[in-house]
Amino acid sequence: MHIAAPAPTADPGNATVLPMRERMRPLLGTFVCIRVEVDAAQANRTFAAAFGAIEQVQACLSFHDPQSELSRINRSAAEAAQRVSPLFARVLRASLALARASEGRFDPSIGARLVRWGQLPAPEAAAADEQADWRDLSLVDGQTVRFHKPLWLDFGGIAKGYAVDLAVAALKAQGVRKGLVNAGGDLRVFGADPQTIHVRHPASPAQSIPLLQLRDSAVATSAGYFSARDGYTALVDTATAAPMGAGESVTVVARRAIWADALTKIVLSGHASAPGLLRRLGAQAACIDSSGQTRRLG
Repeated sequence: MHIAAPAPTADPGNATVLPMRERMRPLLGTFVCIRVEVDAAQANRTFAAAFGAIEQVQACLSFHDPQSELSRINRSAAEAAQRVSPLFARVLRASLALARASEGRFDPSIGARLVRWGQLPAPEAAAADEQADWRDLSLVDGQTVRFHKPLWLDFGGIAKGYAVDLAVAALKAQGVRKGLVNAGGDLRVFGADPQTIHVRHPASPAQSIPLLQLRDSAVATSAGYFSARDGYTALVDTATAAPMGAGESVTVVARRAIWADALTKIVLSGHASAPGLLRRLGAQAACIDSSGQTRRLG
């Protein structure tokens, strides 16, 4: 996903028009780009705050990092209950809410299947129960995870979306009025100027399709074109245990990136809950097939 930024325009309420500045870092398994309207004196502090928020999510929720809180929880999944950080609890709470609402089409417990498909590295943890799903864990007392079967959690895209939201909040707290955070398939913009969003053609990812104008919102795309390997993708249809996203993509626009990313999986599954969840969360979806035809929901 990429954007075509408009030409800078003067703000009649401001005597000074600030330049747009951009920095990029490898985080969250992709390259994160942050572009903001900020003066030189504030730039270092502003970018540090935003990237620091993303690094906090990575340190907590990375499946790949054996030192992350998520890896520690997965290593101890055979234990009855574990105390988790507020950040971990917030993302797990959102994940379980979506799992219930979608009858498991969004499921944070798919780590073991993605490891078996070669999409994630095998963790140093006790074997996960292949039959376990989101119903085999619960969040009690606000910050205690209780496991009923051993399983491997993977927050993947919903964690990336949450990191984007935290970065935007950090930028706003620094007084930034216009900018964007782009973490691969998860992007959020804020400020007065609309941004033209392009997405990749599902059958020809080197080509892009101008899809929408985005203002003060988040957008996320899920597709299988880059993760496809040996007949599998990183997207799981939990109803059939089959991979999704081959030759198609789903893009969702929502107020927050955490919801936009998670909703792409539910829409891609075709579950009947998708239209209602889009309405409830003030979101819209665009489904693009292998011919480039677009179908819109919400």
